Amino acid sequence: MGSKSPENEHRRHDGDSPNSDGASRRVGGEPRGCHTSRDGDGCLGDAGGEDESDDDDDDDDNNGETSLAPLGTPSSNEAIPPKQRKKSKKKKKKTKKTASLPRTQSSPPRIPLGDLFPSGDYPEGELQSYTKAPPAAVEARHDARRRHWDDDDDFLRSYRKAAEVHRQTRRWVQETVKPGHTLHEIAEGIEDGVRALLGHAGLEPGDSLKAGMGFPTGLCLNHQVAHYTPNPGQKAVVLRQQDVMKVDFGVHVNGWIVDSAFTMAFDPTYDNLLAAVRDATNTGVKVSRPLVVSAAIQEAMESYEVEIGGKTFPVKPVRNLSAHDIKQYRIHGGKSIPFVKNSDQTKMEEGEVFAIETFGTTGRGYIRDDVGIYGYGLNHDAPLAGSLPLASAKRLHKTIRENFGTLVFCRRYLDRLGMERYLAGMNCLISNGIVEPYEPLADIPGSYSAQFEHTLLLRETHKEVLSRGDDY
Repeated sequence: MGSKSPENEHRRHDGDSPNSDGASRRVGGEPRGCHTSRDGDGCLGDAGGEDESDDDDDDDDNNGETSLAPLGTPSSNEAIPPKQRKKSKKKKKKTKKTASLPRTQSSPPRIPLGDLFPSGDYPEGELQSYTKAPPAAVEARHDARRRHWDDDDDFLRSYRKAAEVHRQTRRWVQETVKPGHTLHEIAEGIEDGVRALLGHAGLEPGDSLKAGMGFPTGLCLNHQVAHYTPNPGQKAVVLRQQDVMKVDFGVHVNGWIVDSAFTMAFDPTYDNLLAAVRDATNTGVKVSRPLVVSAAIQEAMESYEVEIGGKTFPVKPVRNLSAHDIKQYRIHGGKSIPFVKNSDQTKMEEGEVFAIETFGTTGRGYIRDDVGIYGYGLNHDAPLAGSLPLASAKRLHKTIRENFGTLVFCRRYLDRLGMERYLAGMNCLISNGIVEPYEPLADIPGSYSAQFEHTLLLRETHKEVLSRGDDY
């Protein structure tokens, strides 16, 4: 989820379809389908496998022969009627069959991740060693933060589970979404998948705070750069063959959010645009020092150009968006990493989680607020709602606190909870500084933009790119 660069903000920001031909869709400037070798079910290949088949073979090989019997039972075949022996074996085989577990994810994704990983050990992300060891002073200063996650298995388990849910959900998107689908269908398909895999429907107070969407699914087309999601009352938007679509969604477990995004195009015209932004994001992920990160991202992205309609366009980084750190239940933790060379002194420190994302565009490289509302977020230091003039605002505030806390949410989520006639109450919460609205962000009409993003954890000797997959 993109974060506006602080110097450009005028307000505070804290925070079932048939498969299409894989060759016609691109993710990251490469032919689609290259990621299909990944099953997404990790190390569960042995579950319900060899042991079960061996038992079945033993049943077949016995052919009515007598096995060792318990003490006090007859040992001859004549003493045990054949029907009785057959019935006993059938019962054993049935027990084995009902104990087996699913080995691959369904399409659409509906098998809870706990069924695919019964041990609770989820795949770790891509590990990247630092090119330069942090100084001793930095290590000592952040020793407490290191202990926070290094000694806390729940922290890493939560993040790795959220990352695996993201990978399995986005795989379904990449394999099934095609022109003709509406953005509303795509968004709800993603969110239904995430909730099913996590085993939290989010319909009871507090359930969405245990695990669920980290923020509303962003589906931005062409010159729309970030923060657009389909909402009730809006005209249906249909995905077209010539569209470039950014898919940005977050998954959280216990408030630890994996923020990852990719771009889809169905026309090879835009391959270089997607390749430029993917390269820039991967470059940013590899570099550890903020000042170097920004310059490296800009250099990588500006080395590409794309030809559209017979005209060549340089790929520009979006100057007033930035990468950001993530804190528990807060998608924008307060630190920002720009996409262009700058003198910013922000430090990326051990124990912190960052979303490294880049946006590239054929337009001006400067975004503006677009029409509409993407979503809302409860300010983490918001005042109490006791003095609000509207009873509807107080009720809405209670619903937000119980179901979302400081996670960003949208109108579709409120409608899903059965909320009605809440807009006046929402406006009251906004005017009193309790809730902050987020607008869609866009470049100039006629331009095209792309986005790629990964979430990484800065560990003592290396980085763990939590959201890395075979696709990007």
